[in-house]
Amino acid sequence: MSKVKIAVLSVSAGAGHVRAAQAVERVANERYGKEVEAIHFDVMDYVPKMFRKLYAESYVHIVNRYPTLWGYMYQKSDVVRSDRSMIKKLRVAVERLNTKKLLKKMVELSPDILFSTHFLPPELIARMIKAGAELPPSWVQVTDFDLHSLWIHDHMAGYFAASEEIAFRMVEKGIPPERTHVTGIPIMPEFGKKLDRAECAAELRLNPDKTTLLLMSGGLGVGDIASLAERLLAMDADIQIVALAGKNAALLENLNKLAANYPGKLFPLGFTTTIERVMAAADVAVTKPGGLTSSECLAMGLPMIVVSPIPGQEERNADYLMENGAAVKAQDTVGVEFKVRKLLEDPKRLAAMSRAAKKIGRPDAAEKVLEVVLKRD
Repeated sequence: MSKVKIAVLSVSAGAGHVRAAQAVERVANERYGKEVEAIHFDVMDYVPKMFRKLYAESYVHIVNRYPTLWGYMYQKSDVVRSDRSMIKKLRVAVERLNTKKLLKKMVELSPDILFSTHFLPPELIARMIKAGAELPPSWVQVTDFDLHSLWIHDHMAGYFAASEEIAFRMVEKGIPPERTHVTGIPIMPEFGKKLDRAECAAELRLNPDKTTLLLMSGGLGVGDIASLAERLLAMDADIQIVALAGKNAALLENLNKLAANYPGKLFPLGFTTTIERVMAAADVAVTKPGGLTSSECLAMGLPMIVVSPIPGQEERNADYLMENGAAVKAQDTVGVEFKVRKLLEDPKRLAAMSRAAKKIGRPDAAEKVLEVVLKRD
């Protein structure tokens, strides 16, 4: 008997969509490997270079350089959904022109199930079905604690939401209630395992008994982490800091130079595939509130200081985290120092934030998603 084949589609406009897809792919193959084959591919690998720059790289450029503009675009595009819209017509024309290779790949793969972690694949799939194509059931995972209209399309088998409110909003936007499922956002299985703090601290040469701050800059090392680390190290506090540089070699070099002035207090780290072990050794994370990073911290029970969330989905992610007591927000490095000081003065509050994070964490989200997709009880 042939295996059920799941095509897991993502778009590398930000790392979160890809990480969610990889989590589903891995859990599917590890847990149901005898009867299921999940294959993940990035839509951006199947479009021309010019389209990739327009769709993915321009997103990163705008959110980093012009966050206010991004917030305006995010809000307006959530409201204006008419097919007569010039922006809508332009986007549809560009996608039709540049996605032939992707559609050919889907035909070659001949999957039994389609599963998307970005809003572009469902839009393409919905258009194909509307044109008369017969495609397998298509499922959609929203990867933020928010819902934008770009995610909503006809002919989808179902939607997966990060929270009950997002499922409620899905129904408000026209998705039948029976097609909405509250599962959380898929993350790797490691974030659901009980890890030993002392053991993980030893791997990083940390003192497990010291309060540890984790400064997260994202996979690409975006952000002035070195300046923030220097400011926090200047405080009169018995802390140690792990600063992530991601793939940014220049940032890692700057952090290493700074660490030489603070022996035993600053521990720079480049790109890592075992971030869950770093989180297990930390007491609080200073991070941007992306949907995946937030979900990983919640699963680990790691309180967050969310830094200057970009208008749009990050702001709404931050709202969700703060409403549930798992995070506080800082607008800049001054704000981070203030929030760190307040949390160091109030260890009971920090412990309460950890419990709050754990309470809303969903480390088994990928398994829950697959139970629905594969119709497992």
